[in-house]
Amino acid sequence: MVDDVVVGPVNLAERVDEALSVQALAFGLSADEIGVRRHIVQRHLLNPGARALGATALDGRLVGFVYGMPNDRNHWWSTVVEPYLRTNGSDGWLDNTFVITELHVHPAFQGRGVGRRLITSITDGVEEPRSILSAIDTESPARLLYRSLGYEDLAEQVHFPSAALPYAVMGAPLPLRRL
Repeated sequence: MVDDVVVGPVNLAERVDEALSVQALAFGLSADEIGVRRHIVQRHLLNPGARALGATALDGRLVGFVYGMPNDRNHWWSTVVEPYLRTNGSDGWLDNTFVITELHVHPAFQGRGVGRRLITSITDGVEEPRSILSAIDTESPARLLYRSLGYEDLAEQVHFPSAALPYAVMGAPLPLRRL
C-alpha cells in the first residue's frame, strides 16, 4: 500500500496535460501522440457516465490516473474490437459494461499498488456489472495486475489501426477481485 499517494476524483479536463505527461512516461508517447490524445481524452470526458480518478502525491503532483465510461457499441474502440470478440462469441461483453479507457501510473510509482487502487476505486462506483479494457498483448506487469483483479482474456492479437503492437481485450465481473 502507498501512504504517500491519495486516490480520488480528479478534474481530468483541467489536468489533461499533467495526465498525458504521466501517460507519456508510462507508455512511451511522442509529442505528436500526446497532442492527438489530448483531444481524445477531452472528447471522451463528454460521454454520459464518464468518470476519472487521479493518484496525487503529497506534493500535489498527479502520479497516476484512470478514466472510463459505460461502453457504447458505437464508440470507435468498440467497433474495432467487436469483430475479434464476435469470433469467439464474446461480443456480449460490449453491452452493459464499464470500459477502462486509460490507466497509467508514473514509472516511479509503479509496483506500489497505485494502479490497483485506481482501477478498483473507479469500478467500485459504477452501475454496470462488469468491466472491459484493452492492454498490449504481452505478458507485462499491467496484464498481471488485471488478471489478479479477475480480468480474463476475451480476445488476443487485436490490431488497432494506429497501434504498432497488438492488444488483448480483457473482461472481469464487478466488483473486482481483492487480494
